[in-house]
Amino acid sequence: MAEIVNLNRFRRNKAKAEKSVQAAANRVSHGRTGAEKAADRQAAERRAALLDGARRDDVDAPGGDEPPPGR
Repeated sequence: MAEIVNLNRFRRNKAKAEKSVQAAANRVSHGRTGAEKAADRQAAERRAALLDGARRDDVDAPGGDEPPPGR
């Protein structure tokens, strides 16, 4: 015979585990110094600038701003 399971208790335990995972993530992101946050912000801006700098502009191509056929 199968073991009887209280579904309400199961749901509460699952929610509690999910909250503890979220709390751990919040401790990591919010428990940092101002210098660490500034360094992360600067790294994100650097990555975004690098990505934008590598973007191709096909404005000089015939057809102007229209994307090539098939896209």
